[in-house]
Amino acid sequence: MTSTKKRVAVMLELGEGLQRHTSVFSGILPYAKRRDWEVIIDEFADDTLAQCKRDGAPYDGVIARATAKLAKQAKRLGLPVVNVWRNSPARVPSVFADLEKAGRLRAEHLLLRGLRHFAVLTGKSIGHRLGLKGFVDSIQDAGLECSAAYISVTPSANLRAWRKAERAIREWIDGFELPIGVYVGADEVARIVIQTCLNRGMRIPEEVAVVGGSNEISFCEGLTPSLTSVELGLDRIGHEASVLLGHLMDGEPPPTRPLLLPPIGLIARRSTDFFSVDDETVEAALRFIANHSHRPIGPDEVAEAVGARPRTLQHRFKQCLDRGVATEIRRVRVERAKRELTYGDRSIADIADAVGFGSRIQFHQTFQRELGVSPSEYRKQNRSS
Repeated sequence: MTSTKKRVAVMLELGEGLQRHTSVFSGILPYAKRRDWEVIIDEFADDTLAQCKRDGAPYDGVIARATAKLAKQAKRLGLPVVNVWRNSPARVPSVFADLEKAGRLRAEHLLLRGLRHFAVLTGKSIGHRLGLKGFVDSIQDAGLECSAAYISVTPSANLRAWRKAERAIREWIDGFELPIGVYVGADEVARIVIQTCLNRGMRIPEEVAVVGGSNEISFCEGLTPSLTSVELGLDRIGHEASVLLGHLMDGEPPPTRPLLLPPIGLIARRSTDFFSVDDETVEAALRFIANHSHRPIGPDEVAEAVGARPRTLQHRFKQCLDRGVATEIRRVRVERAKRELTYGDRSIADIADAVGFGSRIQFHQTFQRELGVSPSEYRKQNRSS
């Protein structure tokens, strides 16, 4: 009996070992198992298809960092393809992370640290330009300016590229007005930036607060200081690409535009653990809130902790940050709740208690007001099935 099991090729440059490739693959596998697909890793699927006659395709579908050659050969063979590479030249159905939203997340995080000077170092690819746009737009919306410089995102390709990247980074850093918030498009380049700043006697994060690109764990957590970055949820891209490929293999029409998935959230680490405000009392209050917001504190408790009168502290917050003490407490609690909802398995009620809300009702009302969705809806939107 001839097998009816679907054969799906995967072309994702898995040999590079980067999380932005392997996580997509990890997201494919559970769905493929449920659908009983046979998954074949073929890093040269474009060439494999080029060798096939019109009725001899060895696969029923392909998920890929799609090249123009792959798209051409798949079209010739009538083979559905789903692309997961933002910089792909191929015009095929695609699933991407919403990189513009990720850029806005990075900017909002640095703005909330009280910073007023900003710089970006990134590549010139489509994906990097989208991240840059989101970042710069948010900075400009706040009435501030941001400088941008460009660099190869693979500086270790050869010695010449490495030395050129080192020079470009040193020249870029020479233009900093401290303290400054910095966004670097690739986590591996962000590590070079941090290392260069430290070698020049600059303090991380007190003088240079650095946010990276896509939460490559080895670069973000393996070295000191740890690197703040954005979790794009790349496994969700693999999952949604699999779902879309399943529809296409079942004969459904392709979508008219790429599917964009919002980032899961920003993962704050030591490289941005700093509040840049001129008022030492406000800085102490911000740090107290960050460390104690999970407890039942309010503006009065914060004021007492930093030795200030509540009304005086409120006035200083408005002057320095253009927001009140209660607003900052609420913001920090909501950010913690977002991470719990995305990564944890605790119930909504347990999360409400853990992040400092008095009750599940209060948590639901605040979350709905701040984000426009309920906690349960947010969890559903930001976790793969």
